[in-house]
Amino acid sequence: MEESGAQAFIQSLIDAVNKISSIGEYGKMNKKDCIHLTRRLKLLVPLFEEVRDMKQPLAAEALICFEALASVLKDAKHLLQDCHDGSRLYLALEKESTGHRFQGVAAALAHALDGLPYGLVEVSDEVREQVELVQCQLKRAKEMVNVQDCHLYEDRMMTLANEVEMDKHHALLEQLAEDLELKTMSDLKQESQALQNTIMEKGGTADDSLELISCVLRKLEKVVASDSLEADTPYLEMARLTIGPSADKSSPPLIPDDFRCPISLELMKDPVIVATGQTYERVCIQKWLDAGHRTCPKTQQILPHSVLTPNYVLRSLIAQWCEANDLELPKKIGCSHGGKSSGACIENPGLSVGERSTVEILVQKLRTGQLDIQRAAAGELRLLAKRSIENRRCIAEAGAIPLLVGLLSTRDPRTQEHAVTALLNLSINDNNKGQIVLAGAIDPIVEILKSGSMEARENAAATLFSLSVVDENKVTIGASGAIAFLVDLLRDGTLRGKKDAATALFNLSIYQGNKPRAVRAGVVPELINLLLDRSTGMIDEALAILAILATHQEGRVAIGQAEAIPVLVDLIKSGSPRNKENAAAVLLALINNDHAHLATTCQLHAIEPLTELAHTGTPRARRKANALLDYLIEQ
Repeated sequence: MEESGAQAFIQSLIDAVNKISSIGEYGKMNKKDCIHLTRRLKLLVPLFEEVRDMKQPLAAEALICFEALASVLKDAKHLLQDCHDGSRLYLALEKESTGHRFQGVAAALAHALDGLPYGLVEVSDEVREQVELVQCQLKRAKEMVNVQDCHLYEDRMMTLANEVEMDKHHALLEQLAEDLELKTMSDLKQESQALQNTIMEKGGTADDSLELISCVLRKLEKVVASDSLEADTPYLEMARLTIGPSADKSSPPLIPDDFRCPISLELMKDPVIVATGQTYERVCIQKWLDAGHRTCPKTQQILPHSVLTPNYVLRSLIAQWCEANDLELPKKIGCSHGGKSSGACIENPGLSVGERSTVEILVQKLRTGQLDIQRAAAGELRLLAKRSIENRRCIAEAGAIPLLVGLLSTRDPRTQEHAVTALLNLSINDNNKGQIVLAGAIDPIVEILKSGSMEARENAAATLFSLSVVDENKVTIGASGAIAFLVDLLRDGTLRGKKDAATALFNLSIYQGNKPRAVRAGVVPELINLLLDRSTGMIDEALAILAILATHQEGRVAIGQAEAIPVLVDLIKSGSPRNKENAAAVLLALINNDHAHLATTCQLHAIEPLTELAHTGTPRARRKANALLDYLIEQ
């Protein structure tokens, strides 16, 4: 390379670092990583300056090294810009993959500097020592696997998205808003725009975690709007309309401008984003494009492509606004080409061509045999399968189920979690249950239930429950050894794990042959512990299982040996109506089959609460209470 060209090239590296340094403040999510990377890159500027000012031409070997550094600087700038401008909720959800990106940049930078031929460049000892210091720091960063809180935000957002009663997690929402610095409606408006930009950067293919993010964003808007005094922004007005119905019930609510299609001025049913970032009703913009137009109707800019990306955030906001204002939820009109709609699409809108293509691409990635690619694809299918009936049908038709079942046996915990959860979500569709069982899923799911990560065990338990809705599967699952491991989860799991295990055990115990299996696995003492520890909030579940087990001789013997009668009588006195009903059912089953329990029940002064239950309980509870009173009065 000529001297002037080499100088210009090295100067471009200095300019690149200066642009990186001027990006600005970063959010809390990746702030530490961003600051460290920026600082290390700035420490390389003296090296670039001394090489730029060399009198001798830059040798070819040295040029290769600096070209590698230029490539790393490009990647670093893109990463840092994503952290600065990107959706904070998306960055939180993708915290682990973003951390890997930082590690990748650090490793590439260290490798490029390792190849620096100091004998061919004129640099001072001071600069060389500084570069070597940067190399040491980069290698330490490369070797360090920072897994701290990698899944914390995903768990938080899953909890928030699935919780119907928002008041239960108001504090968690406030903490999330504080952590991600989304504390004003202005912040949330920027977050919504950043989320749309993320979609566009993916070439029109919506990320599979957007539904989760949009749900959490909606709830954050409620919290922030209720606490905020920023009444001057149109976005706040939109949030207020989202929160509750119009005060004037006599007139229809005013549709927010952001919810209207710029072409039809009507409420959007299926909002999509074009290449310029503007949002339109799908049918309207498709007619515009089919008519031969290649510009954005609102901005008049030429569209570089005609891909239409679903605006999931806006669609969710519109749906909630309609629900809050007692309006019928908007339904997609269906596929439209040249103004003609397909009747099949009207009856069953299904998936767009782009969404089906996304599923097919992800299924192809499952076939690659490369674990990192399979892990990512399984994670995306997991979220897609959670989103809609159409997605679950499409994913199954694309042949994903046997491939996901194959991933259950991998030793990578995260891949296992994604695969078993994807199968759980797919199993919601009854037609998929049979495919999952026929693909040989039960044994590997049981193995995950036995020794997987806690999240994987929880979702394995939930999957077994879903599959056991089919009666013949109750037999298969019971014979697989799953019940003992469900009892382990009931004892040792998180609260969510206990609930998943209890639900699966209840369903499996409906089959008579599984009742002695559950008893022999030690389920009865664990259920009594749940009755005694009311802080778990699982009295309903525990009593429901005991009521089923009490219809089997081994179950009744185990319940009696666990000294359950005092607990049952106490629940008949002070439990909820459902608690009283099931407690009375279990107690009656015990006394019916072993009169030795009568004396214990009498000593606990059960006649008075049973008399009250016989008058005020549910119909089933009254029948059980009267039968118990007959025994006790005769005694």
